[in-house]
Amino acid sequence: MTYPTCRLLTLLTLTVVLGSSLTACFPVLVGGAVMTGLVATDRRTSGAQLEDESIELRAASRIRDNLGDRVHVNVTSYNRRVLLTGEVPSAQDRQLVEQVVSRVENVQSTVNELAVLGNSTLTQRSSDTLVTGRVKAAFVDAKDLFVNSLKVVTERGTVYLMGRVTQREADRATDITRSTSGAQKVVRVFEIISEDELRRILPLQAQ
Repeated sequence: MTYPTCRLLTLLTLTVVLGSSLTACFPVLVGGAVMTGLVATDRRTSGAQLEDESIELRAASRIRDNLGDRVHVNVTSYNRRVLLTGEVPSAQDRQLVEQVVSRVENVQSTVNELAVLGNSTLTQRSSDTLVTGRVKAAFVDAKDLFVNSLKVVTERGTVYLMGRVTQREADRATDITRSTSGAQKVVRVFEIISEDELRRILPLQAQ
């Protein structure tokens, strides 16, 4: 296998393993050990992680019930803060999606980044998936970031970064993302914590 092919497979694997929408499925697919590792390095409580998974599922279901197939909406929840990305056909639909999601149990706030555009193409979505994989691989290569403390979402070349991070980590992750091939714009949706709070979290992750 050639190096470029190997690198591409690595990027796709990282996207699957670290992607928020698939994390909840891993106990069935690969066993408890992998899931335990992911939970242990996540800066959310285990309860918040479960709530985020539930929020994403319930929100997606209610969007389908209310708007059907005329919209393309991705719902990403981190610590009960919900990021909405994708495309809707009208400003009214954009507002309706936000209203529907804001009523989902345990949602504390929403960040509405929906674009009033036609749905993105399969080619564009595939490109976005590769960008997400490149960003996550770059975070791993950086060595000074906890990659599972960050969520990466890419829509039409715009990369959204979520997570509980210090200001230093936020700036570092932003700089890395901006230098990643295919990333046209970076939008930060971080929850900033202090260095003292991070030091309190790290021993808990090591247990």
